[in-house]
Amino acid sequence: MKYIVQVAGERVEVELDARGITVNGRTVQAHLADVAGTPVRLVTIDDAMHRVVARRTGGKGRYALRMDGWRFDVEALDERSQVIRDLSTASARAAGPAPLVAPMPGLIVRVLVQPGDTVQAGQGLVVMEAMKMENELRAAAAGTVRAVVARPGSAVEKGALLVELA
Repeated sequence: MKYIVQVAGERVEVELDARGITVNGRTVQAHLADVAGTPVRLVTIDDAMHRVVARRTGGKGRYALRMDGWRFDVEALDERSQVIRDLSTASARAAGPAPLVAPMPGLIVRVLVQPGDTVQAGQGLVVMEAMKMENELRAAAAGTVRAVVARPGSAVEKGALLVELA
């Protein structure tokens, strides 16, 4: 099984099979042992032992790793999941910024951006109340806010234009 690991901004390919572990094309000797009654694991890689504590931080494959006193944010995805993510990210970039439209009828609670703002993919643009729940509506891709049509306190129908991005 092949994994793509992102750590400290670096992409590392890790492959596990019956013969052992390969990291970026180099075979390594590795062993993992639990320390009874603790969250600590002892990881030995090519005769170097490390104390590691891993904590899931939300999102698929995301962990906060403490190793030998250092903290790392790590994301580890199997190769298939990484390919799917790469394709969807490339598709969103190629399509460019899409306008934000109301996914259902509701009431605009807050507008989080104004014309001229630069936004990142996943950034909240509008807070909308629908079915007695507040929902933060986010940008599908990075872009610049061209126009804000949504107004706090206004009712909108499904499909109504809320924010136009360029």
